[in-house]
Amino acid sequence: MPASGRPHFQEQLRGLEESALGGMDLVLGQIDRTLEAVEQVDVELAEFIVADDDRIDGRYLEVHQGVLSLLALQAPVAGDLRVVAALLQVIKNIERMGDQCVNIAKLIPLTGHEPPVQDEILQRILTMGQAARDEVALSKRAFEERDIHLAEDLWRQDRAINRLNREIFALAVKLGDDADIREWTMTMTMVARAYERIGDNAVDVGEQTAFIVTGLFREFSDSSQAPPRA
Repeated sequence: MPASGRPHFQEQLRGLEESALGGMDLVLGQIDRTLEAVEQVDVELAEFIVADDDRIDGRYLEVHQGVLSLLALQAPVAGDLRVVAALLQVIKNIERMGDQCVNIAKLIPLTGHEPPVQDEILQRILTMGQAARDEVALSKRAFEERDIHLAEDLWRQDRAINRLNREIFALAVKLGDDADIREWTMTMTMVARAYERIGDNAVDVGEQTAFIVTGLFREFSDSSQAPPRA
């Protein structure tokens, strides 16, 4: 590619990255709304969450098409190619996180207007959701700053979310003698699973950050050991 074309290419690439990371801000707003809707059993807010997912889907299509156009027309190489490839994965992670927020919202009406809330489970759900939100925010910062150490810290935070997920399931089994309570607790285990998947996708964004920085892809999620430092 002629050297004169590079500034325009870099501008396009920066614009796509900003658009993708703006999609993460949309996800953060959706997570905030799911937490409120779960705590308040707010069916109207849940319906809004489902409808508002169109914005995240639109952002996915916009960035995905833009990245494919760059690949086809600009033929990026070296570090730029890594960023382009990473953005394809990151925007998919963002779309999936939005879908998990929709999954949570669709579960809320199933609990009824006055569900038999078990505080032990609800508080863990809210803690888990906030932890997932923190992971998403951290993954965005790590990607923006190309900070591999922040990216790797997502793995540590995700272990706490996984632990909460297991605790919620164990409590659901323990408290499930009454039929109404059992129905509510089983629904909450699905909410917990959705927050757990949001955390997993945030870790995936961290892995893409490490890929851009090092040129090597590796998973952070080996439960037998901590990820190696760069």
